[in-house]
Amino acid sequence: MQPAAEQPTNSQSEREAALDGPEVLLVGPPNVGKSALFNALTGSYVVVSNYPGTTIEVTRGRFELGDETYRLTDTPGTYGLLPVGEDERVTRLALMQGSPDLVVHVVDAKSLERMLPFSLQLSQLGLPLIVVVNMIDEAEDLALELDIDALRLWLGVPVVATAATKGRGVEELKRVIKDVHERGRLVEREPGHALSRVGSKDEGICERSGCPEPMRYFGDGSLALNDPKLGQAFEELMQLVRPLLSERAPLAATLLLQGDEDAPKMLPGGSESVLERASGLRESFAEEGEDPDVAVMRRYHDLARAWVSSHVKGTKETADSLSDKVHRLVVNPWTGIPVLLGVLYLGLYGFVGVFGAGTVVDFLEEDVFQRFVNPWVDGRLDALLPGDVGWRFWTRELIGGDYGLVPLGLTYAIGIVLPIVALFFLFFSVLEDSGYFPRLALLVDRVFKRIGLNGRAVIPIVLGFACDTMATLVTRVQESRRERIITTFLLALAVPCSAQYGVIVAVLVGRGAGMGGISLAFLAWALIVAVVFLVAGAVASRLVPGESPSFYMELPPMRMPRFSHVMIKTFARMKWYFFEILPIFLFASLLIWVGRLTGIFDLLVGAIAPIVGLLGLPDATSEVFLYGFFRRDFGAAGLFDLTGSGILDAGQVLIAAVTLTLFMPCVAQVLIMYRERGLRVTAIVIVMVISTAFSVGLMVRGVLSLIGGLP
Repeated sequence: MQPAAEQPTNSQSEREAALDGPEVLLVGPPNVGKSALFNALTGSYVVVSNYPGTTIEVTRGRFELGDETYRLTDTPGTYGLLPVGEDERVTRLALMQGSPDLVVHVVDAKSLERMLPFSLQLSQLGLPLIVVVNMIDEAEDLALELDIDALRLWLGVPVVATAATKGRGVEELKRVIKDVHERGRLVEREPGHALSRVGSKDEGICERSGCPEPMRYFGDGSLALNDPKLGQAFEELMQLVRPLLSERAPLAATLLLQGDEDAPKMLPGGSESVLERASGLRESFAEEGEDPDVAVMRRYHDLARAWVSSHVKGTKETADSLSDKVHRLVVNPWTGIPVLLGVLYLGLYGFVGVFGAGTVVDFLEEDVFQRFVNPWVDGRLDALLPGDVGWRFWTRELIGGDYGLVPLGLTYAIGIVLPIVALFFLFFSVLEDSGYFPRLALLVDRVFKRIGLNGRAVIPIVLGFACDTMATLVTRVQESRRERIITTFLLALAVPCSAQYGVIVAVLVGRGAGMGGISLAFLAWALIVAVVFLVAGAVASRLVPGESPSFYMELPPMRMPRFSHVMIKTFARMKWYFFEILPIFLFASLLIWVGRLTGIFDLLVGAIAPIVGLLGLPDATSEVFLYGFFRRDFGAAGLFDLTGSGILDAGQVLIAAVTLTLFMPCVAQVLIMYRERGLRVTAIVIVMVISTAFSVGLMVRGVLSLIGGLP
């Protein structure tokens, strides 16, 4: 999965400006180790920013080779040049309209038959290309033998075998990158020949191993596909396109033949005759009952299958490794669901909730800030700015007091939110590195189809437990606008971010009688939110027009997470979250100070109070909901303080926790929704979320009244 948690920091523009030199573009499907290879080359994540002209993030870094500094860009995962989602379009945009000096295609050594068709497409780009056969160690563990020399010869490009997580092959890859950049293509193709002429040793490879369905190239170096009908149609388009384009002519001809919607953009103005002929050729294929797009891709796959059958020895089915056993355990519903519940209990409830929001937060918030930091700040302010009225009083309130920059901004951001988020990102990185997420997607696919989604939606949904704003951006990985709208709605309604979740767990622990070591209040809250999630999703799937596409996802092997990788990912995401959250908390404190100074804050609290009263909650809870608009975790932290004062009983805590969880998304998420989904969808989502939150809160109050509250 493409890293989504790292986001631009405040110094992003300066850091990006420092990234100069030849650009190396890292491409390939998800779960093939691109991020591990990126980290092995650069040493760390450097900067994540929007790709120019889009809102999709790419990871950028740099590495040194001799006296040259190379820029490395890790693009979103994609299976080919014909994109499905918006993230895949960015990879294609970088390949077709960008200006990379070199392309590195990363493939999984265990799945070459599925990976090599994209390599064949990339060979038509006219750009220097290196194919990296990654996870070679895992292929060897499965007793697979790959002829890397034959693959290099067959593709006509340099091929390097690596195990990025172990650093194997990385130095060789660096040398090849340097050589390709300085000397151009290392393996030259000759027109009409199946083999590349790079030396007597390589010329004998096919004699030793056999080359069924050999690769042949036209005079311009483009792939002939060895299919008479496709070759004739392709050559006819090439004669029309070649005078208009140079290196990209083979790619343009292929995409025109496939009917790609962006292919006409590659041609200059006045190319109507070319487009008409391409349309006519596609119609001739259709008359014979064959889609040219399918025909081209089928031919790519036939070529890849033929090569693999001749040059990959052994079979993955020969080994029944621990990874295979764990895979079957987590994808089988009878065992996978108990495993999932165990992961949620130990990870989200125990590690993030009880330990993070309980032990760690109690220490930082109570023992550090409440006992030492805040009293010291208030004491210094009282000495410097005495008085209970006038500018001195309001200056003290801006910095200290109950709502100032230190007690509200720094205490909440560092003492409450940061430790919870840090532990969640640690938990998230472990699951990500283990290969569990794709299997979780496979496990929940059937359930998600009931709410108009498919298993791929598990990525933004799970990521929402870190940050709903970030998860709303990640909905771009979904294929249809319908799925993106439904997921955006569910994230805004029923997916608490890690800080909000952690604080709510801390609030609910110990409320009500326990059940199996878990508080009854927490069980009730989790059940209510889960039911709302499923019911709201089912309703949305019937109201939002469209159909859910089929589900597919590459399954990497289950593996033991590497400590160094987990810590690098966790640190990078913590760094982003800290730089993101601290200014927002300080800004929210400033807005509250301005609101209190002008009286606007009191008016808003007063307007919310009657609605809160209907829920059976005291007026003081109104401030919590108002805080929640600035940030969800901001409101949860306010509930944490309110609960600690003993104002709310167990039933009121449950009502407030449920309503606050389902309440209006924070202002940052609203802004991202507006940018991603537009004003109309954002307005509808906000109205539906607020209506649902208070309706469910009223129902919870009614049920508690009937049963006499929590036992």
